[in-house]
Amino acid sequence: MNHLDAFHKTVHGSPGGVDALAPRMGLSAGILRNKANPNSATNKPTLDEADRLMGVTGVYDVLHSLAANHGFVCVRVEEGASAADMAVLEMVTQVWQTNGEVGAEINQALADGRITKAEVMRVREAVRLAERALESVVARLEGMAER
Repeated sequence: MNHLDAFHKTVHGSPGGVDALAPRMGLSAGILRNKANPNSATNKPTLDEADRLMGVTGVYDVLHSLAANHGFVCVRVEEGASAADMAVLEMVTQVWQTNGEVGAEINQALADGRITKAEVMRVREAVRLAERALESVVARLEGMAER
């Protein structure tokens, strides 16, 4: 998904939709609706507006799409994480789950003996989710490391 589609999805998926979100972003509903339209040639969202959108909604699809478009993965860094065995175990099980999802997507893509671009995109997204889960484990361990 590209960043404009992610912006659109976040705006229209927000509780209350555009009308509830626009005032929280300091925009009119009409302007936000236009900026969220990925087919619009004018009224594109600015970086500041994308940043505000993520801050207001807590949805980071725009950030993840920008990172993915450039070959990166974003992971929230938790400062001062404690050495809680259960928290780390939960993160590891999330990694196992995402690895299973990668395998399922690849299996489904290979099922008919040919690969389509859409199948590759689904596999790529599953891999990115697995990468995020793995990087989250590393970030948690870094937060736990003795200084």
